[in-house]
Amino acid sequence: MLAGKGWSGKVVKSLALVTALAIAIVNADEHSHKYEDSEAVVVWANSVGPLSNRQETYEYFQLPYCKGEGQVEHRHETLGEALLGMELVNSGISIRFGKSQDTTSICPRRLLTSQDVKTFQYAISHDYWFQYFIDDLPAWGMVGKKDKENDQVSLFTHQNFEFEYNGNQIISAKVTPENLVLLTNSQAGIHIDFTYSVHWKATTKEFKTRFERYLDSDFFENKIHWFSIFNSLMMVLFLTGFVSAMWIRYLRRDFARYDKEAGLTDFDHDLGDDYGWKQIHGDVFRPPSNPMTFAAFVGTGHQLAWTSFFVILYTIFGQEWTERASIMTATIFIYAFTSMISGYSSASQYSQYGGKEWVRCMFLTAGFWPAAVVIVTSLNNTIAIYYTSSRAIPFGTMMALLVIWLFIVLPLTLVGSILGKNWAGKADFPCRVHAIPRQIPEKIWYAEPIVVIALGGILPFASIFIEIYFLFTSFWSYKVYYVYGFGLLVFGIVMLVTASVTVVSTYFVINTEDYRWHWMSLATCGSTAVYVYIYSVYYYMQKTKMYGLFQTSFYFGNTALACMAIFLILGSVGHFAANKFIMRIYRNVKLD
Repeated sequence: MLAGKGWSGKVVKSLALVTALAIAIVNADEHSHKYEDSEAVVVWANSVGPLSNRQETYEYFQLPYCKGEGQVEHRHETLGEALLGMELVNSGISIRFGKSQDTTSICPRRLLTSQDVKTFQYAISHDYWFQYFIDDLPAWGMVGKKDKENDQVSLFTHQNFEFEYNGNQIISAKVTPENLVLLTNSQAGIHIDFTYSVHWKATTKEFKTRFERYLDSDFFENKIHWFSIFNSLMMVLFLTGFVSAMWIRYLRRDFARYDKEAGLTDFDHDLGDDYGWKQIHGDVFRPPSNPMTFAAFVGTGHQLAWTSFFVILYTIFGQEWTERASIMTATIFIYAFTSMISGYSSASQYSQYGGKEWVRCMFLTAGFWPAAVVIVTSLNNTIAIYYTSSRAIPFGTMMALLVIWLFIVLPLTLVGSILGKNWAGKADFPCRVHAIPRQIPEKIWYAEPIVVIALGGILPFASIFIEIYFLFTSFWSYKVYYVYGFGLLVFGIVMLVTASVTVVSTYFVINTEDYRWHWMSLATCGSTAVYVYIYSVYYYMQKTKMYGLFQTSFYFGNTALACMAIFLILGSVGHFAANKFIMRIYRNVKLD
């Protein structure tokens, strides 16, 4: 943990975000990426932090580095950059396009006090690294080096910049720390020369390929990844075949039996073997318990599903993984503009089952997911403020998000609710609901809804297990996830698996004359989120070297949010499929 000015200064900077929202453009870039000879190339210092804890970052100059010549300026942050804790500060390192430089002093003989020495020692002993952005290209380096045998730490005092350029554009940027200086506890004040050198090299590489050096194709495009996709496709074919067989064999048998029973006399009917899902036709369309909450869950899940789909498409066609924090910014605005979906879905679901307080339902739908995000983020933010981390979200950014919710999310949810209530809110059930609920018969243990729910999440989890590993490695480590084509394919696969598993589970439950299918269909594949969270515990303990309260809270808090999103997405898709299935079979059977 580093002490410093940190958080309070960001409040003023981030207030500009509120007024910039109306003209915010996700693809906006301050640079043309084209330079004249000898034109200044700005080295933006972003952050420092321990290598094992990716999310634990601090403002670059919380370490007592030399600030170079001229005024230290802050680059304007986008909404996504502010949320990701990006602190872009002009390092003061003077670099000119195409002009190599030998060893040059950043500032002559920087005086390090005893406290400065201790700060550097702490950072080096915890494997701190720094990050620069040069022409929007990231460059990394270690602060120093620790001798594990005698616990001595040494500070890198020289930075060697290497650039490749093609014409008037920068193709690659690399920084290599050099020149170790030993730091000891006895040093009460020393002078350090922080220096740098610059080397330029012409290349024939094209500008559009300059981010390829950051991609690990051997990791993301290996045979295991391809095999997992193939395995998931086979699972989809199997489940689709199973559902088709159920339609052809079991349901046809049920329809034939029920048609036969319909032709019997009352005496024969009383002696008949009357059982199965037809017997609950007077209860199957009974409203679920807590219908407003259920409608909010379904609506939010539909919105998050479409948000995920549009973000993946946007990233595939726009290659937004190359732009700093653009995916975060895009996700926020795509979520905001898809709010009509949640309003429409929740209001129609709520109204179909006789709900009258649709305004309350609308507010619950609009506020449920943002409230969950606020709770987790507030906890993380409190810890980040205590640590004086750049990950602390400034007050101005919070106000910007509130503006988005008040003027985009809430109105669109209201519009969607009005449309859903009036266009799709009329009950069109094929069966009337009996006044007195039917008693649910006793059943074998594995037919209980809780068992069906626990087992229902296994197949969807199996279909996304490998992709979850790649996503975790990308988000919690230092690899760039760029195979969004794979991501889209896996997204489609898990949607089909979810629909198939939920339909089969719903048929299994209603065939035991249990009409409590609403929450069961939501939770059957929604339970996949539980398996993902259990896996995240294993991943944290076995695949990472994270430590400390800061990183642990960020890891498990954000993973909990992701798992909640998985629950809502898969649950809403499963309920949609189950609802279509229930409506279809009861429309095609003759009722008394």
